Amino acid sequence: MRKGILSLTAAAAALALGLTACGGDGGQSTTGASAPSSQKAAGKVGVILPDSKSSARWETADRKYLEEAFKAAGVQYDIQNAQNDKTAFQTIADQMMTNGATVLMIVNLDSGTGKTVIDKARSQGVVTIDYDRLTLGGGAAYYVSFDNTKVGQLQGEGLAKCLTEKKADKPIVAYLNGSPTDNNATLFKAGYDGVLKPKFDSGEYVKGPEQSVPDWDNTQAGTLFEQMLTTQPKIAGVLAANDGLGNAAITVLKKNKLNGKVPVTGQDATVQGLQNILAGDQCMTVYKAVKKEADAAAKLAVALAKGEKPSASGSVKDPESGKDVPSELMDPVSITFDSVKDVVADGYVTKEELCTGDFAAKCTEAGIQ
Repeated sequence: MRKGILSLTAAAAALALGLTACGGDGGQSTTGASAPSSQKAAGKVGVILPDSKSSARWETADRKYLEEAFKAAGVQYDIQNAQNDKTAFQTIADQMMTNGATVLMIVNLDSGTGKTVIDKARSQGVVTIDYDRLTLGGGAAYYVSFDNTKVGQLQGEGLAKCLTEKKADKPIVAYLNGSPTDNNATLFKAGYDGVLKPKFDSGEYVKGPEQSVPDWDNTQAGTLFEQMLTTQPKIAGVLAANDGLGNAAITVLKKNKLNGKVPVTGQDATVQGLQNILAGDQCMTVYKAVKKEADAAAKLAVALAKGEKPSASGSVKDPESGKDVPSELMDPVSITFDSVKDVVADGYVTKEELCTGDFAAKCTEAGIQ
């Protein structure tokens, strides 16, 4: 996992003076801080999150952890959500820079929109950080994410393990890939293809229908998977790129009384995904400790806002520009029934929100304290 978690010093915490917030979809949170006259005031950090539909994490985890880190460091910040609107994304970026942001952290909706924002920021002397998703050809100063190829590898290995446990014979495996405009989806696919393609090539598995889901839209994923299952009713495994897409497939499988019989993967360790695992309808998910990612990004942003030039522990080559981008990459973790308790123990989800109703008995069975 990432080294050098942000140190929340008492001196930095003392700089935090106040917070005004208006949450919810499209909401923002801003805190003001001032430095003593003998010190140079820190700049302001702007953060643009992508949406609140593709995954719950953006509002329930990323926003929370980034706010905590910025408040503790005493820097001004503004966090807004573009709600998957490319025009709004650019408008928010413009407003943030107009309002004094000296550092801009973005989760791009696609590389084209992201590059436009990064180029404009650079022209105004604003330093940029690609958060979670690399903007291809964008040239951000830093990139903070998880090892996304490894995420896909864990998904491929997880599905293979579940198919083995079910003693599947030449199973037909369908793919529900992430958004074609998200470079992470490309990396996820490279990871699970690395595991599953040799099995397709050898004839051990049969490659079934495959679709990339525009904008990670779960409703579209359900429609696409229903079409897949109609075309190929003997699908025996589903590589779904995240928990939302996985749940869309599970909903269709339930209608056909196939849930629990056809293994389905996921990612993000959402409450819904973990409950699907507890119920036996989802094979596995990938847990990405968002607090570590948010803390790493906030540490860079705070240093930049204070006029420093922080170093990164590694780099990632931008496949479009060919340039190396200074990077911090976290390690993802595979989660199955027996390790759901680890996500709760880490504080990412609570027992109260996970173990509701019929899931209470399953939580006990899974050793969740």
